[in-house]
Amino acid sequence: MILQLATGGLLLGCIYGLVAMGLSLIYGVMGIVNFAHGAFVMLAMYASYWLYSLAGLDPVIGTPLVALLMFGFGIVVYRLIIGKVLRGPFLARLLVTFGMGIFFVNLAQFLWTPDYRMVQESISHGIIMLGPIFIELPKLVASIGSLVVAGLVYWFLRKTKTGLAIQAISIDRAAASLMGINLERLNAIAFGLGLACAGAAGALLASFYYIFPDVGTMFGLVALVAVALGGFGSTEGALVGAILIGIIETVGGFLVGPEYKYALIFLAYLLIVIVRPRGLMGWGAD
Repeated sequence: MILQLATGGLLLGCIYGLVAMGLSLIYGVMGIVNFAHGAFVMLAMYASYWLYSLAGLDPVIGTPLVALLMFGFGIVVYRLIIGKVLRGPFLARLLVTFGMGIFFVNLAQFLWTPDYRMVQESISHGIIMLGPIFIELPKLVASIGSLVVAGLVYWFLRKTKTGLAIQAISIDRAAASLMGINLERLNAIAFGLGLACAGAAGALLASFYYIFPDVGTMFGLVALVAVALGGFGSTEGALVGAILIGIIETVGGFLVGPEYKYALIFLAYLLIVIVRPRGLMGWGAD
């Protein structure tokens, strides 16, 4: 039973990890805690649902398209809103992202009502048996897809000129500017990448998860804890922290009761930050 639960937690943690990776990227480059991140996951889920309903495009197959749409949407949001407040007080930046999250949730309720929707008969439906463990195929496909997207983002940040420039900004903005790096352009790309991660995760979730206006709230909160647990500014740490949270949520929820699973997550976070205040893989930990 424990092995079954741990497997489910691992699969769930991979999806959490992609959401957290995008959140960590935005914070690492711009120093903004994007409280609207969960709302962007929700918008991606709706985009995937409507592509399925109106065009017959399965959420798994449509994941690249939704990620691309969210990347473009991220560029627009940065140009119109985030870039305007980036030089403002830290509290102003927090309130702007918090306000955006509330706005998009309410907009979704207005446009699509609070009704629950779900994609019927995704191509990834079914169950796989591995000895005593059964794995739901939609969750397996979503977790593998999340790891693939996370790997592509990691490769982009480590192996491309643009990715290395984004890393340079996250380490020292002033020095990067003196080296001739266009901060505004790369900030917009980084924000777009963060939303692309949320978009890909939302599209993959839409293949098996209920879709409603508040669906992103929980994913945004878990991603925030995962980023803090793994270390702010570390995309790898966000993924590790998210997988750990997924396992704690499923196994811990079974052992002490599902009503206490989020308490266990925050307890694990508190214990880790006492030992390593910057998180598991945060820069300058210890």
